[in-house]
Amino acid sequence: MPFGNTATSYGSVTKFFHWTIALMILSMFPLGWVASELAHRIEAPDITASDAMIAWAKTLFSIHKTLGIAIFAVALLRILWVVSQPKPKLLNGDKPLEARLAETVHWLLYGSLVLVPLSGWVHHASTTGYAPIWWPFGQGLPFVPKDPAVAEVTGAVHFILQWVLAGSIALHVAGALKHHIVDRDATLRRMLPGHLTALPTETQPGHALPVLAALAVWAAALGGGAWAGWLSPEDGARAEALAEVSSEWQVEEGSLSITIVQNGSDVTGSFADWTAEITYDPEADAEGRHGDVKVTVSIPSLTLGSVTGQAMGADFFAAEDFPTAVFEADLVESGEALTAEGTLRIRDQSAPVSMPVDLALDGDRAEASGGLAVNRMTFNVGTGTTDESTLAHEVRIDWQLTATRGAEGGDETSAATEGTAQ
Repeated sequence: MPFGNTATSYGSVTKFFHWTIALMILSMFPLGWVASELAHRIEAPDITASDAMIAWAKTLFSIHKTLGIAIFAVALLRILWVVSQPKPKLLNGDKPLEARLAETVHWLLYGSLVLVPLSGWVHHASTTGYAPIWWPFGQGLPFVPKDPAVAEVTGAVHFILQWVLAGSIALHVAGALKHHIVDRDATLRRMLPGHLTALPTETQPGHALPVLAALAVWAAALGGGAWAGWLSPEDGARAEALAEVSSEWQVEEGSLSITIVQNGSDVTGSFADWTAEITYDPEADAEGRHGDVKVTVSIPSLTLGSVTGQAMGADFFAAEDFPTAVFEADLVESGEALTAEGTLRIRDQSAPVSMPVDLALDGDRAEASGGLAVNRMTFNVGTGTTDESTLAHEVRIDWQLTATRGAEGGDETSAATEGTAQ
């Protein structure tokens, strides 16, 4: 059997690409479905995810992603081979509608075999954490930021286009069976092992209309997804906003973030909704106390990469039952530094914490920042996941704000800030 194509037959290289990709795609769909179903179980608020369940989901997604990159590479090689080879012409070119449909499906297959894994790859690169691609070339992509909005849109594109690919495969298989069973021609047999030639019809369809039809199908699919709202990133808040608190300070900007270590990689997320009530006097009292602070955080406003849904579940933050976390502390002198000494409540657990605070006052303008590390086990967060190689016990909390004081502010001021995700 010759390596290359002829005008009447397919060569061994083309057949190798065809059946290799077919087997890979047939593996991808059930693999992706099982992995997604397992992820939904992990994220379900009424299910406690075990280490074994999370590890199994991670393995399945890593296989899915790695196989997707392989399909992307093989599809590109196949396209390069196709454009360098003569294409055996259709055996039913004298049937215009059927022939143009077959050519449209071929264009949809070629394009989708590139677009589906590529969109999944970009989604992975823009998302922090979870299952890695099993290869030594890193997890990111040039010009693709770690951005929840990018991840959400590309994830939706990947989901939409996979159904275009699935539909194209179904039509391709149906057409091949129709040729073999109904028409009894050699369309299917000339793609099987061995050397088989078949005379095409003299009339053949052009490429312009099938290409335009394929573009129209992709546009319609993405347009339908946009109409359904799948391509519009959510703002991250999934609960009623916290009530505003009166303040003599106006916050210009601020952020509150957490960093977890999952599978050995940092995953950083931010809370879109939080308030802080602060009293502060530059002159400390006899006990070294400058004032106090109370920070209230809306847990459902957290965005934490690909594990946001899991973080809201019953075994982690249990956001439905415990929608807020509260930090209350006194601002006291600690040597030459300022420290917030108090308690942190997450879920139904409270623990004492001590957090250094960096504060810079310049007239009516204040810049402050701070951070601390806590053990999630102290607050019954993720108790079902005890393996630190899967999810570290330590969680880092960081914040910063810039505020300006109103005209009525004095040396002792009371401030409230509403956090803004940065």
